[in-house]
Amino acid sequence: MFRLALLGLPIALAASGCVVYDDPDPDVVVVQKNHSPVLVDGSAWVYYDAGLRDDIWTFDSVVDDPDGFRDIIGVWADVYDEWSGGVPVESFELFPTNDPAYWFSDWYGSTTRLDPFYRGYTVDLVVYDTYEEFDWITVWAETY
Repeated sequence: MFRLALLGLPIALAASGCVVYDDPDPDVVVVQKNHSPVLVDGSAWVYYDAGLRDDIWTFDSVVDDPDGFRDIIGVWADVYDEWSGGVPVESFELFPTNDPAYWFSDWYGSTTRLDPFYRGYTVDLVVYDTYEEFDWITVWAETY
């Protein structure tokens, strides 16, 4: 009976999906090298869509990463009011496109706190990678 239990134990462990890794040399430390992502270019602007009857805020960026595009985990557009001393106004997430270097997003003006006639907005476009390294550029938002 004890022999049958010992034979069934490896089968039960394999069926559970549990995988055990053994470190052959605990004194060896492997350091993962990471390069910072690069925000190459970007822009922010607003336009009126007559069909939707709303302003559309658009943010885009061109990014790169020496470790490859899969290392990039996100791009954000952080809007600031420069005429009020650089007060943060709102943040917008950009999304990847079919081109891994190009990130983009559109936002209905009616869903934001942004004024399409106000010319005091700057936008920090920020790219982040897997290891929390980042890069950014600041652009002026193009308004009416």
